[in-house]
Amino acid sequence: MFGLEAIDLARIQFAFTISFHILFPAITIGLASYLAVLEGLWLKTHKDVYKDLYHFWSKIFAVNFGMGVVSGLVMAYQFGTNWSRFSDFAGAVTGPLLAYEVLTAFFLEAGFLGVMLFGWNRVGRNLHFFATVMVAVGTLISTFWILSSNSWMQTPQGYEIIDGRIVPVDWFKVIFNPSFPYRLAHMATAAFVATAFFVGASAAWHLLRGRDNPQIRKMLSMAMWMALIVAPIQAVIGDFHGLNTLEHQPAKIAAIEGHWENKGDEPTPLILFGLPDMKEERTKYAVEIPYLGSLILTHSLTKQVPALKEFKPEDRPNSTIVFWSFRVMVGLGLLMIVTGLWSLWLRKRGTLYTSRAFLYVALWMGPSGLIALLAGWFTTEIGRQPWVVYGLMRTADASSGHSFAQMSITLVTFVVVYFVLFGAGLGYMMRLVRKGPLPHEGDNPKQGGPGQKRTPARPLSAAQEGSEDGDNRDSLAKGI
Repeated sequence: MFGLEAIDLARIQFAFTISFHILFPAITIGLASYLAVLEGLWLKTHKDVYKDLYHFWSKIFAVNFGMGVVSGLVMAYQFGTNWSRFSDFAGAVTGPLLAYEVLTAFFLEAGFLGVMLFGWNRVGRNLHFFATVMVAVGTLISTFWILSSNSWMQTPQGYEIIDGRIVPVDWFKVIFNPSFPYRLAHMATAAFVATAFFVGASAAWHLLRGRDNPQIRKMLSMAMWMALIVAPIQAVIGDFHGLNTLEHQPAKIAAIEGHWENKGDEPTPLILFGLPDMKEERTKYAVEIPYLGSLILTHSLTKQVPALKEFKPEDRPNSTIVFWSFRVMVGLGLLMIVTGLWSLWLRKRGTLYTSRAFLYVALWMGPSGLIALLAGWFTTEIGRQPWVVYGLMRTADASSGHSFAQMSITLVTFVVVYFVLFGAGLGYMMRLVRKGPLPHEGDNPKQGGPGQKRTPARPLSAAQEGSEDGDNRDSLAKGI
């Protein structure tokens, strides 16, 4: 069907599930740090606006965290079900790294999550703040180990191959492989930027609907400060990441640039737009800027960038896809920088919260961080092809060898279940966002007593307090 084989369906299945999953950890990372900042500011200033925002976003964090855990479990199982040959070949490296993530990060998050969500009126302020910080630290530690594992697959080192299997011989080199620092910084910063625009869009939506209060204004203000500062930093990190990729994965850079061949000693131009054709080995309708490719990628006006024709056809990534996924990421990144600068200009004029044109832009930019993150992930992973472990194992040799029928059934099942399950979760989370922060949330020091609100018994139940359904149930109970 459509010229696809079982290996293609296995790749599509993994891409589908990881695309769903990566959205939740990205928001979890950003929101966890945001909550730590909010509680720290409340402890320092004693301003209720920070406490109100903390309680509002902690509900959304709880729902997002739960969906991230569930979707993450599927990823781990796929290594054994669909990619068993990869696990057999490289499991001595990837297995321990993922285990370290569970031992050092997930246990830390899970241990303090209950205190963070339900301990506001049950433990001291300093202990609760410590719990929030530990959850935020746990999300970053989790990012550390996951990116270490994935980066090793991009730039493997610190290993030997014995009896056809990878054997780690230097764990320091395995963990801190050449691309790891850049990819860790790039991913963590992407999570912060994505969260900033998610928060900013939420505030813009309320302001456009006429709901103007200190909580909403503070949401927009903090989000735009974050965008103004972090989006340009992300561009700088991306430049360093690109230089590292050029050194260790030149074929990926050639595919990203749609650059097929060098002409004599001429510097490499930058192709802004075009349509790379893998069969004809050229980029059609190319719009080029002379010298700029060499300047951006080598920081020189004379050096050339490696071209796709310098690599065997079977070793070339799919330039048609990564050429455009990369440009989606960069284009959205530039729009984020412009949005941050625009917010600064409006802030100085005193119209940040009243400019409807800007608020509409902020609203539509809400998903931009997540879209850019996915585009960057596609660029990284598809650009690594045809290797699952770069230079060591091809993707075609890594699968479990299931039949086309088996992969078709499981893929369709995943698509249906994911859209139903996570669609419902995302819908509920967005309903909480639409409700907005309430003043004096959490001011209930006698939880659980007669006539008092009771602390939910399940983590996801934290999101139900103050929800529209909860309000309707209370009203119904009073009527009865």
